Amino acid sequence: MDLTPDQAALAVERHDCPNCDAPAGSACRTRGGKTAAKYHTSRFVLVPALREELEIPVPADRLPGRAWKQGPALAVAPAPRTERPVRIGYARTSTARQELASQLEALHRAECHKTFKEQISTRIKVRPELEKALALARQFKEAAPETPVIFTVHELKRLARNAAELMTLSAELQAGGIQLELLTGPLTGIYDPNGMGAMFFAVLAVAGQIERNYIREKTLEGQVTAAAKGNHGGRPKVIDDDMLTFAVALKDKGVPVPEIAKKLVIKTGKNAGRNPSVASLYRAFAEAEEAEADDGLPLRPKPVRIRRPGDPLTPEEIDLRERLQAQPHPNTEISRMVVLGTPQNP
Repeated sequence: MDLTPDQAALAVERHDCPNCDAPAGSACRTRGGKTAAKYHTSRFVLVPALREELEIPVPADRLPGRAWKQGPALAVAPAPRTERPVRIGYARTSTARQELASQLEALHRAECHKTFKEQISTRIKVRPELEKALALARQFKEAAPETPVIFTVHELKRLARNAAELMTLSAELQAGGIQLELLTGPLTGIYDPNGMGAMFFAVLAVAGQIERNYIREKTLEGQVTAAAKGNHGGRPKVIDDDMLTFAVALKDKGVPVPEIAKKLVIKTGKNAGRNPSVASLYRAFAEAEEAEADDGLPLRPKPVRIRRPGDPLTPEEIDLRERLQAQPHPNTEISRMVVLGTPQNP
């Protein structure tokens, strides 16, 4: 800001406030009827030299926080009309590993008055910095309706994730009379959301959705081709099928899981040559049981237990023996009938 705080305050107070209706010559006021601590954005953006400032504080001699009093009446200065548009820039990346520098440099070359940036996943619907950028663009347009306000982005995909979001955004731009500028891509240019621009926004949304569908289809085709060659992607399994079969056999014999983990050795990956963790082994057992339950078929043959003389009976074997002993033998019933003289069928 080239102006001193007092000069900035005097320049702002030459205009009526569109927000709180404070007349020229007076500081802004709050809804509670007190002198505001800073001038409203819609008021100080009427001063070209202050449009790039985030806030303009009210001087102490206006007694901010005290009951508001009207200052000396001044002639209202008309808002200056300028052909130079106000540009609001927005830059976004999905992850912290992607760089923002190229987008910010392009927005700087486009002479954006304000630039908002954020690194946020495409899965998140609410993007705070995008909302702030749109809100500021609306404030500029409300304060100076005759001044063109342009919302500038590096490329189309920085705006929305799908056609529905892009249509919602275009409706907001149309309602506020805000233009859209794309700095790169086949649709580079500035588009007015009114008139023929409304049709362009609709086509823009459909084109964006078609592009995303095309990328998704090519990705799926690549995954299918790679799978046919034996490359299923992702990280290699810590516990492969051979290790799992061996581990299950040990578990069925009653070997504790920590002892089983010590007998296994990882074959591939950065942990090759080490023993898998007990947690990994428990997860492998759980996944195997889920797979067995899903298809209804045993994942592997159940091991056969060969009983040797002197081995104790299991609870199931004891129960079976008791049930068999409780059943009467057929020959016993026939002998009883002969003794009692029951006639037999010839």
